[in-house]
Amino acid sequence: MQNNTSFAGSTALVTGAASGIGAACARWLDVQGVQRLILIDTDLAGLQSLELSCETDLIEGSVGDEALWDRLDTSHPQIDFAVVNAGVGGSGLIAEHGFESWRRVMSVNLDGAFLTLSYAMRAMQRRGSGSVVVTSSATGIKAVAGIGAYGVAKAGVSHMTRIAALEGAPHGIRVNAVAPGGVDTALWDGSPDFRKAVEANGREATIKAMSGDTPRGRFATAEELAGQIGFLLSDAAANITGEILVTDGGYSL
Repeated sequence: MQNNTSFAGSTALVTGAASGIGAACARWLDVQGVQRLILIDTDLAGLQSLELSCETDLIEGSVGDEALWDRLDTSHPQIDFAVVNAGVGGSGLIAEHGFESWRRVMSVNLDGAFLTLSYAMRAMQRRGSGSVVVTSSATGIKAVAGIGAYGVAKAGVSHMTRIAALEGAPHGIRVNAVAPGGVDTALWDGSPDFRKAVEANGREATIKAMSGDTPRGRFATAEELAGQIGFLLSDAAANITGEILVTDGGYSL
């Protein structure tokens, strides 16, 4: 059987690569034989700790910074794959959400995803082919009270994926998204309520309690998501574009 998942000799971009799903994707691509990884995160120390065997370009910065993408247009004009993953958490009722916190989430989760995807598609158009996977969320599909800008941004990301898939198809570019439910990553650590629960009960017990409304009874791991993202990036998914892969253990049911 032909191996349709080889990434040998290719260049891939991963944003939010210092931890969680992004770091797991970087490691997965490294194992698959990618030649070069362009890794972007605000946490440079986290990027430096990944210990990858392939060539790496580590870029410290925010995906919401337009100037960063202008520089990459010049320094990295062509890429083969992209994982549009960087994101921040956020919560708040619509009636009570402060505009500053709303914009903070939007500037990374929606504006930053747009800037990343825009750069990636330009770089892939120069090659005449490419594959992109965007990290959305089950909360962009299923309405959940109290998550404020996060759910709205992820809903926007999902629809942007579909539009990009239509625009990219004539250029040989596929664009898909994954919509995870609960994933055990450092993203939770930004929540004061989560930190309090961890102090009281420990991280493992806290994550287990949070996964109680997931039919499978547990959160996914970052490595599980990386494998699914890798599949969508690969030629094994050559006929798939414009899809939102809901990977939430049944949560959206």
